[in-house]
Amino acid sequence: MSVQACAEIVQKGDEDRFRATMAAPVAAREVLFPIHAFCLEVAKAPWVTQEAMIAEMRLQFWRDVLQEKIDGKPPRAHEVAAPLASVLDTTSAQALDDTVTARQWDIYRDPHEDDAAFRRYLHKSYAIPMHLAARLLGAPEECAKALNALGYAGALARYLMAIPGLQAAGRIPLVDGRPEAVAQLAREAHEQGRWGAQQLGKLSKTNRAPMIDAVMHLPVLKQAAKTPEVVLDGGLGQGPARKALRLALVSQSPSWALF
Repeated sequence: MSVQACAEIVQKGDEDRFRATMAAPVAAREVLFPIHAFCLEVAKAPWVTQEAMIAEMRLQFWRDVLQEKIDGKPPRAHEVAAPLASVLDTTSAQALDDTVTARQWDIYRDPHEDDAAFRRYLHKSYAIPMHLAARLLGAPEECAKALNALGYAGALARYLMAIPGLQAAGRIPLVDGRPEAVAQLAREAHEQGRWGAQQLGKLSKTNRAPMIDAVMHLPVLKQAAKTPEVVLDGGLGQGPARKALRLALVSQSPSWALF
């Protein structure tokens, strides 16, 4: 099974993530595309059916894929499962099980229990895959705190952009949806993400490749902090020209957090 199939899944399912990955060194793409494709498949599982049991079964499929890697069994002949198994180690497979579990929230209509539960969801669904990809690409363990800070920021930015769709689907996405609460949430995450990116800016291009997507989304948090009303009306995001310029700067500069 080829990494190319994973790249095509990412290109079709998440153009921003695809472009961020293509800006990374070739060696990094070989690791990132299988992990990104896995994340997309897991994220999609709760939304392809209205039957909760079927959605749970789809998530269980990926939990089984990870368990087979942990148990040392040969990977399944699947366009994502096989490339994924080739890049993961046991520790990474164990960590990604939490990413699968987090997506159970998307199956049901219950709100997040509290702010801590909301933050755990963001951490498990986005920060954990980013963190383990960075580790697999050589980022040292002492970067963990900065990776988690940047991962949380990237996760929140993407989540805020998804809120109109979540609400249309009958979900209750935020623990506190008041504009002032959204602004504070975005402001704090932007500060955390900027700090994390600054700490990681001196890593090699390969080490920091998994973090490009999160750094690319920091302006989204700045926008939400300034005008939180756009979160609900679907106006959050960056235009194509601005994203292209930012990607060129972020992927090349050791001072990427300043852009």
